[in-house]
Amino acid sequence: MPIDVTESTFESEVLQRSQKLPVVVDFWADWCGPCKALSPALEKAEASREGKVVLAKVDVDANPQLGALFHVQGIPAVKAFRDARVVDEFVGALPPPRVEAFFDSLVPSRGDELLDAGDELSLREAAELEPRRADIAVALAKARLERGAEDEALEAVEGHDGDFAAAGIAARVRLSQAGVAIEAFEALDRGEREAALDALIEALEKPASVDGDPDLSPDDRRDLLRRAIVGILSQADPADPTARAYRRRLSDALD
Repeated sequence: MPIDVTESTFESEVLQRSQKLPVVVDFWADWCGPCKALSPALEKAEASREGKVVLAKVDVDANPQLGALFHVQGIPAVKAFRDARVVDEFVGALPPPRVEAFFDSLVPSRGDELLDAGDELSLREAAELEPRRADIAVALAKARLERGAEDEALEAVEGHDGDFAAAGIAARVRLSQAGVAIEAFEALDRGEREAALDALIEALEKPASVDGDPDLSPDDRRDLLRRAIVGILSQADPADPTARAYRRRLSDALD
C-alpha cells in the first residue's frame, strides 16, 4: 500500500528509506484526472514487487514546497529515489506496461539476484531466465572454465559475439584448444591479469608458425588473440592507467 508523505515526513519516509529500498514518489492532486488514472497502475506495480520498492504519494496542493524543491511543473509527476537522490522520473499518465518497465528498472530482477549468488547452478538458471544478457553468459562461462569445461563455457557465450568479454572468452577457448597461449590463460586463472596480457601480446607479436595448431590460419590466430586481449581489457576500469597502457601495446602490436 502507498504511504502518504508530507513536507515534515519526506526526509524520513523517502530520503532515508531510499538508502535501503528504491522509493517511487507520486506527486499528485485531488483535482487531477490523469493522476487518478495513473494511481492503480502504480499501486499494482508496487504490490507485485512484494516489498522490494516503496510507493509514496505527495499531494502537491498540501505540500507546495516539495513540489517546488523537486521542480514539479506538471502532474502526475513520478520520481524514483535511491540513496536519497532522484534516479529516474516521468510525467503524465503512462500506460500500465510502461509503468511496469519503470519499476523493473529500479528493482533487481530474478536474474540479477542469481547473478549475485555467483555459483554455477544459479548462473545457469539466470541464463535460462534472461538468455540475452551477456553479463550473465560471461559469468556462467567463467564458472565453467574454473572446472575446465571449455566446450560448455563456449556454449554459454554463443550468440553474444557483440559483447567484448563474451567474444574474448570464445576466443580463449578456441586458442586453448589449438594449443596457443596456454600459459597466458593459466596466469589469468591465477588472477595474474598483467602476466596474462603480457603473454598474449607476445604471442600476437611472434610468427604464427612458432606455436599452435597448423589448422588455425595466421589470420584467425591473430584475430583470436586480439579478441582475447580485448575481452580481458573490457572488464578493467576504463580509467585504469595500466589498462590504458595495455591498450596502447595492443594497438602497436596490431600495426
